[in-house]
Amino acid sequence: MTLDIPRPVLQGKKALVVGVANESSIATGCARAFHELGADIALTYLNEKSKRFVEPVAAQVESTFLAPLDVSVPGELEALFERIGKEWGSLDILVHSIAWAPKDDLQGGLLHCSADGFAKAMDVSCHSFVRMAKLAAPLMKDGGTMFAMSYHGAQKVVDNYNVMGPVKAALEACCRYLSYELGGQGIRVHAISPGPLKTRAASGLKDFELLLNEAATRAPLGELVDVMDVGFTCAYLATPYARRITGGTVYVDGGVNIMA
Repeated sequence: MTLDIPRPVLQGKKALVVGVANESSIATGCARAFHELGADIALTYLNEKSKRFVEPVAAQVESTFLAPLDVSVPGELEALFERIGKEWGSLDILVHSIAWAPKDDLQGGLLHCSADGFAKAMDVSCHSFVRMAKLAAPLMKDGGTMFAMSYHGAQKVVDNYNVMGPVKAALEACCRYLSYELGGQGIRVHAISPGPLKTRAASGLKDFELLLNEAATRAPLGELVDVMDVGFTCAYLATPYARRITGGTVYVDGGVNIMA
């Protein structure tokens, strides 16, 4: 069977990318890749302080849709999707690329993570994706694709990843269950597991440079991935070429995950 797919393949599609912190963010790679394939892009920024770092990315992807979003603030998520409904009327792609835990809880090991810190990490890094999916699904009238960013620490123990390991494991499980619940609507859900990347979020992990060096040494391809590698993987999965792929965890790590 031959697919009748226009070029660029995402022309006219609407993509919401949540999690751009600056030009080195994984979310930035996704936005650029979607834009390169023709999609219209909406971006969010955490607060006014961070807005100036996101604006250059918005300019690069020719986005005029820039909105504040702190998922821990009641009402902001709902306001974002209400605006999408009014201005776009539909949505085709959703990228959730946000994760956070209190520093003391993140760096102190799982055994010493407080209940409050664990709950906050789970809410921002995992349950916010479920909330986004619930609001996005009605806008995906002709089907769509949702992405959540994970890491290999969800599957295996990674030194110093600590509380984020269980949180990302929960996120990957959410992707599986959402793919099941939304599949009948033509909505596909993917957990994306990039290799170590030099992002602002990763800088909070203890001894992160050692993790980067080890990944580069162990990768069968012999080098680290970058944000565009992640972005183009997501762009492919958002196209009709990947129309029968859903629910799995997709590694973009140069093959590090296969190594013992």
